[in-house]
Amino acid sequence: MTRMKHIDLVIPFALPPAEMAKDLLSAIQAPSFSILASKAKQNRKAPSDSFARALPHEAWLTERFGIDSNESGSPGVAAPTMRAFGLRRDEGFWFILQPVHIHIARDHLVLTDLRKLSLEDKESRSFFDAAQALCSEAGHELLYGDARTWILRADDWRGLTTSTPDAACGHNIDIWMPKGAHERDWRRLQNEIQMHWHTHPANAARELQGKEAVNSLWLWGGSRPELRISSDYESICAPSGWMHAFDTTTRSNSSCSAADILANAASVSLAVLDDLSSPALASDWGTWLENMNALESLWFEPLLSALKNGTLDGLNLILTDDVRLVTLGLGRLSLKKFWAPPSLQRLAS
Repeated sequence: MTRMKHIDLVIPFALPPAEMAKDLLSAIQAPSFSILASKAKQNRKAPSDSFARALPHEAWLTERFGIDSNESGSPGVAAPTMRAFGLRRDEGFWFILQPVHIHIARDHLVLTDLRKLSLEDKESRSFFDAAQALCSEAGHELLYGDARTWILRADDWRGLTTSTPDAACGHNIDIWMPKGAHERDWRRLQNEIQMHWHTHPANAARELQGKEAVNSLWLWGGSRPELRISSDYESICAPSGWMHAFDTTTRSNSSCSAADILANAASVSLAVLDDLSSPALASDWGTWLENMNALESLWFEPLLSALKNGTLDGLNLILTDDVRLVTLGLGRLSLKKFWAPPSLQRLAS
């Protein structure tokens, strides 16, 4: 008996800003995407608070995997992220800690997109070693996940309200910094590490290479080590870093295509595409258009073809911006809606 095949495709920032949506959607050269969007059943979630501490796609993913965000404001992904990196602990309260660059705007500090930091493993470990020593002096265990993802134990800080880096990116960080009874303790440790990094040889080398300094850290995602996640996905494709927390399968990787997912034997698959996040966060709509058009041949065209020939039974496109989330649901019969001409303008509503 043939197994049914279903794919959930999450595309953060696939929804352009409302004031630019009509023009940007008209400029997209993606006929397959237009067909999918016009034939789909559309479900819109009520816009989230513009000061929410997690973006809509982050909230969708953590809800889908049963991750609680009540303890720290941001999704509590530290513990499952630890396990995904093979870091096993049975006690304590843990946060994700990420090396970042913060730049000075006119009258406030702004968090730079972490994807633009260009931090290699060897370089990251040199910053990590310095931070680890200072954390140890302060009574905190610090673990290394990868170049952009570290894990900090801070049992007394479990009441801190934190924000995901992408939610805070591009904004005045004062609004998004950890808040709570122990925020001063965090800022004290943060300041000590920042001062040490200011004269760090790795930052001097980065300056000579024209790279931005690694001058601060971002704390978020607090959770207890016993927290578990679950889903019915048999195959997962997600960006590297903290999204390793969603690795609940033996078929998870950070680089895949529609062809990869359609070729494997999994009946229910998840893919998270991060191609649009960086240009959207930087308001670089030219690059956003280029990346969106590139998704046509890599994803939309083969997925539409699979729906047509029956190798794919169901497809959900989960599209977001910084406050909105739209789900486009399709099955084999969806393509029979002859009265719905190909168009992306429904997404501008």
